[in-house]
Amino acid sequence: MAVPSLAGLGLRREMLDEFCQQVPAEIDFFEVAPENWMAFGGRYGKQFRNLTERHAFFCHGLSLSIGSSSPLDVEFVKGVKAFLDFHGIEVYSEHLSYCSGAGHMYDLMPMPFTQEAVGHIASRVKQVEDIIERPLILENVSFYAAPGAEMTEQEFVLAVLEEADCQLLLDVNNIYVNSINHNYDAKEYLAAMPTERIRYLHVAGHYVEAPDLIVDTHGADIVDPVWQLLADCYAIHGALPTLLERDFNIPPTEVLLQEIRRIRDYQALAVAACRRAV
Repeated sequence: MAVPSLAGLGLRREMLDEFCQQVPAEIDFFEVAPENWMAFGGRYGKQFRNLTERHAFFCHGLSLSIGSSSPLDVEFVKGVKAFLDFHGIEVYSEHLSYCSGAGHMYDLMPMPFTQEAVGHIASRVKQVEDIIERPLILENVSFYAAPGAEMTEQEFVLAVLEEADCQLLLDVNNIYVNSINHNYDAKEYLAAMPTERIRYLHVAGHYVEAPDLIVDTHGADIVDPVWQLLADCYAIHGALPTLLERDFNIPPTEVLLQEIRRIRDYQALAVAACRRAV
């Protein structure tokens, strides 16, 4: 099934006043973390509702903790479903990771790359999907250690997608970050991902701590190697919907639009190349 070329932006609270007045034509959709918006009422709640009534939204969660060994927080998931239903949002993604144990750790912890973890996550994906009545889309994450690994990250992601029969939010920057930190070929990893399971893409900036250590921060401009990997992704998998993430050091909208326009330019080039090949 063909997926339309779209470019989106992560919505932050400080953007509400501006975008309630006018949303730039270059922005096709917004993405929000439901945890950051579920409790809002008053002015912020009205502004957010104003936007969701007029524009497409995706949700990308922070605290589902799909890989945790603790029982699934069913009441939280029901709250997410109510939020999605109220705002008419069908796309809900989460990190292929965990962030809770005896308590909430406020960080994304690395999954053990094992077959046992694959089966555990797959069963929890089905449990979540039964509640939210939508697909649960999982994102490949940046990681800095692989405790107890019995397979590679690539093998683990592919096994989870197959066992859970779920969709993938493919984070292009995370592929690049991991390829530097763990010394693998980013394009080979990219090409191994199943096109039919990719729902949309993330792209972002990062921080270079050392030549062999990059930290995924979403707080900087996208660098040329990541732009190239995004172009490679479009060439391999098609011009999929792509979300620009910027979580802090947020510049004026016009600066963000420069990167969004670049996303759209790469998408247009990929679509044109595909047409020429037909």
